[in-house]
This record gives sequence, C-alpha cells and structure tokens, in this order.
Amino acid sequence: MFQIAPLQVPIPGGPELIIILLVLVLLFGANKIPKLARSTGQAMGEFQKGREELNQELEDMKEPPETSTDSTTAESVEEEEETETETTDN
Repeated sequence: MFQIAPLQVPIPGGPELIIILLVLVLLFGANKIPKLARSTGQAMGEFQKGREELNQELEDMKEPPETSTDSTTAESVEEEEETETETTDN
C-alpha cells in the first residue's frame, strides 16, 4: 500500500538566514529586532512553564491518594468525639 512519510521541513542554512534577517530588518527596523526577540523568548518561557505545571498536575492526578493520612484523620476525629462526650458527662 501507500506509506505516508512525515513532513520534513529543512532548516534554513547560511544564505537563507541572511535573506531572512535582511527582510526582518527592512520590515521592523534594526532597533526593534532585539525587543521582538526578547518578547518571543519570554513568551516561549511562559509557555514552557505552563506546560510543565500542566504535566505536574496530570502526574499528581495519576498518583493514588495516601491512605495513612486518612486513617490518622479518622482517628483524631474519633478522639475529639470521645473528649466532647467526656466533657458533657461531667
């Protein structure tokens, strides 16, 4: 049958990069390019941070809840009820 090959986009080399940089300078001006690069870097950092937080939340949801804390909580509630019963009896 037919095999579907993944799309492969070549990375621009030396001459292509020079042409791209010249077009960017003509469009935005030389003084705005560092600002654009900085804001793009910050946006990428925020995206990665959000992705890591989402992955962490998903991992936390996969983990089973700890049963030891539930049993100690139940014991402390029973002790409080016993203490309240003893104080009302006196």
